[in-house]
Amino acid sequence: MCQNPAMHRVGVLVLDGVIPFELGIPARILGKAEDDAGRPLYELITCTVDGAPVRTDAGFGVTVDHDARVLATVDTVIIPATHELGEMKEGRLPERIGRALAEIRPGTRMVSICTASYVLAAAGLLDGRPATTHWRSAEHFQRTYPKIRVDRDVLFVDDGDVLTSAGVAAGVDLCLHLVRRDHGSAVANRVARRSVVPPVRDGGQAQYIEHPVPDEASATTGPTRAWALERLHHRLSLPELAAHARMSVRTFTRRFQLEVGMAPGQWLTVQRVELARSLLETSDLPIDQIAQRSGFGTGNSLRQHLRTTLGVSPSAYRRTFAAK
Repeated sequence: MCQNPAMHRVGVLVLDGVIPFELGIPARILGKAEDDAGRPLYELITCTVDGAPVRTDAGFGVTVDHDARVLATVDTVIIPATHELGEMKEGRLPERIGRALAEIRPGTRMVSICTASYVLAAAGLLDGRPATTHWRSAEHFQRTYPKIRVDRDVLFVDDGDVLTSAGVAAGVDLCLHLVRRDHGSAVANRVARRSVVPPVRDGGQAQYIEHPVPDEASATTGPTRAWALERLHHRLSLPELAAHARMSVRTFTRRFQLEVGMAPGQWLTVQRVELARSLLETSDLPIDQIAQRSGFGTGNSLRQHLRTTLGVSPSAYRRTFAAK
């Protein structure tokens, strides 16, 4: 297989006490991202602070080929979760980890999975920024690092050059988001299919925290969501959705929020943006037609939503991600 000139170098920094599941996520997701010619889009390089093996929290060790000096050569640094946070849970960065992070070039994208957010926080990289972590640690995290705008309910937070995920499987969502952001929905969807995971759980979707179980638990908004996905080109008012679910608007809205983690209108916008992205990547349809098919109605409305969500215009997105 030939080398891909567009390959993005990712450094995975493994700390003592690393959790094996989270450690495996970057390789499982980013490592399976390929272009249309089957060439890998990411080169993953795993390192420890000093190149020595580290212990996992599962009773076995991890041996790597590099120390932290390799981080000076990468475009993105990912730090998987560890249960051995030590001083970082008290607001201090251990000197040896600080030396490792000092190898990273300015402008490198930084990513934490689950409680590795403590590492970024202790290094001062999250001050004044939005971030998340595992919901069970969120209160302590906010108390320890009061300058951070902690959102305990979301799956991940993308703040441009610094991204943080919630617990465990939310790291899968964040890494798929990185693939989608870097290379478009088609590539991310292929990776998701290979990994047998949902291609999109939007970052704003709620973590599976201990919400109370809704009354009449046998009722669900799932069939109505499936019905709505087939009709995104329609306006789909809240009363229509509630009527399809055979619930009052109030009950439907409450149950939808509990099951999905966002309001029905917000969820519809997320699905419409994803449909518009797919059409921009895979079709030559004019912008106005894509706006109609995805339920935004007008090209101006589509432009506004894409700029708000992705920071780019539909034309710019198409130029970057359209199938060649």
